[in-house]
Amino acid sequence: MTSFWMGKRVRLRGIEPDDWTAFMRFAADEERLGDLVHPPRSTEGYRLWAKEQAAAKPDSDCFQLAIEAVETGEIVGAVGSHQADSRGGWFEYGVTIGAEHRRKGYAAEAAVLLLRFMFTEQRYHKCQARIFAHNEASLALHRRLGFVEEGRLRELVFLAGGHHDLVMMGMLADEFAQLHSMSEL
Repeated sequence: MTSFWMGKRVRLRGIEPDDWTAFMRFAADEERLGDLVHPPRSTEGYRLWAKEQAAAKPDSDCFQLAIEAVETGEIVGAVGSHQADSRGGWFEYGVTIGAEHRRKGYAAEAAVLLLRFMFTEQRYHKCQARIFAHNEASLALHRRLGFVEEGRLRELVFLAGGHHDLVMMGMLADEFAQLHSMSEL
């Protein structure tokens, strides 16, 4: 293993100011999938956001990283820990992959790298993920990773003119350790 943050397909790295165009594409992809709808952000807004992310003081529990394809050096997505409760021992994470880069194993490998950090280095006990019930690909990915459906919040999310269920999935540190060896990446 050359780096804790590098696998066979992806390398996780901090966000750089020039990454703004990739994140603008990811936002458009998410909206097309029906996963996220936000008011439009200006090009300058994306530039400023990426610049702020690049200059932000690191937080070892809540952070967002760019997912870079090892083979091409291109940014293919983002992964991050969005909430963390160190006293309770849980964190919540999310992963997104640009439309043209899906189904190539990038999301799974990026998730394993992030989970390995949070479980082994930060000593968290549990990871949670919130997934829209209509996002079958994400539900399948998380099941393959070892997440278990823990509940369904019925019609919690209003999106595209209707209410949708939100699926809560979770994985414990010992479940992760049983499924994902340190040498697999």
